[in-house]
Amino acid sequence: MTISSASQEIAHTAARMVVEEGLEWGPAKRRAVKQLGLSARTPLPDNDVLEAAVREYIELFCADTQPQELQALRELALVWMERMQAFRPHLSGAVWRGTATRMSDIYIGLFCDDSKSAEIALINHNVKYDVTAVSGFQGDTVDALSISSLCKPLGETVGVHLMVYDYDDLRGALKADAQGRSQRGDINAVKALLDVAQVSGASSDD
Repeated sequence: MTISSASQEIAHTAARMVVEEGLEWGPAKRRAVKQLGLSARTPLPDNDVLEAAVREYIELFCADTQPQELQALRELALVWMERMQAFRPHLSGAVWRGTATRMSDIYIGLFCDDSKSAEIALINHNVKYDVTAVSGFQGDTVDALSISSLCKPLGETVGVHLMVYDYDDLRGALKADAQGRSQRGDINAVKALLDVAQVSGASSDD
C-alpha cells in the first residue's frame, strides 16, 4: 500500500468513525491507523482529505437524515450563541461546516475581555458546566465550558463546548482557510445558514 493509498484508506475509515461515533478528527485518524494495522508512523491525511471523505460518507449513507440533524444542531447552537451574545460567539466545527450528524458536539468560540466573565455568566444563570480542555483554532489547548444541552428535535442530549479565547484572538479566528472558506460564523451567519436550509426545505416539499 503506497502512502497516498494508505492516506485515503485512513480517511475513509476515520470518516465512518466521525459520522457514526461522533469522534473528533484527530482521534478518528489515529484509531483508523490502528484498526487498519498500519505503522504508527504512517502519514495521516490532512483535514481537507478527511472532510471530503466525511461528506462522501454522509452522502452515501446518511442523506435522508443528516440535513434534519444538522438543522437541529444549528438551531441549538444559535440558542446558546444568543444566550452568550455578550461574548462575541462564533460557531465552528462540524455544525458550522455542515458535516455534523446527531453524534456531533457543538463548538462555539467566545472572545472575552475577561476570561472569567463567561463562566460567571453561566453561574448567574444556574447553568451546570464542566471546564474541559479542547484543541483551539491555533492548534493549542484552550479551556472550554462544556454543557450538556437537550436537543428536543433529536431527543438527545448534546455536548455544547464554549471555548474561551481572549478578545484579541478574534481577528485571527476570522481568517479564511486555504480554500478561502470561513472557518467560523457569528450569530447572523448562523441565522443565514438556517434561513437557506428552511427555503431549500420548503422548495423540496413543493
